[in-house]
Amino acid sequence: MKDEFQTLHPSVQRWVYKQGWPDLREIQKRALNPILSGDRDVLISASTAAGKTEAFFLPACSKVAYIEAGFGILYISPLKALINDQFRRLESLGEELKIPITPWHGDSSQSRKNSAKKNPLGILLITPESLESLLIRESGWLKTAFSNIKYIAIDEFHAFIGTDRGQHLLSLLNRI
Repeated sequence: MKDEFQTLHPSVQRWVYKQGWPDLREIQKRALNPILSGDRDVLISASTAAGKTEAFFLPACSKVAYIEAGFGILYISPLKALINDQFRRLESLGEELKIPITPWHGDSSQSRKNSAKKNPLGILLITPESLESLLIRESGWLKTAFSNIKYIAIDEFHAFIGTDRGQHLLSLLNRI
């Protein structure tokens, strides 16, 4: 693997090796520096199965691996099913980094939510509607839980463009 691979956290590097990947994909390499710098918005666009999820999460997880309190990444998805899929894909990466990945939507277990409330850390995967609910009912907790947010990822961004749900998401982002 090339020099850009060395910019990733050692546990992320170990996870990549465990996947048996001979190298990162081009989109993943190109996303590393802009995401690690954390000084700009980044739009990742590619075909299905091109490695977009890892293009974001490998560098973002590298950056938040050192955070000891609060969520480091807020991932917003329009669909509960996509959150569940991302959780399954990211679970082993979270285990390698020793950071929790918390899916939070209407079908998530209360015990998982309570655990995150007691110790908010790692990555929060959430729908806009669940985020709205937290902003209304748990605003004090969210202020603490989001105090170390480094990244906000919006998956399936195109699904929000030009819709009422997109306006709602924009409002949520402004409130955060």
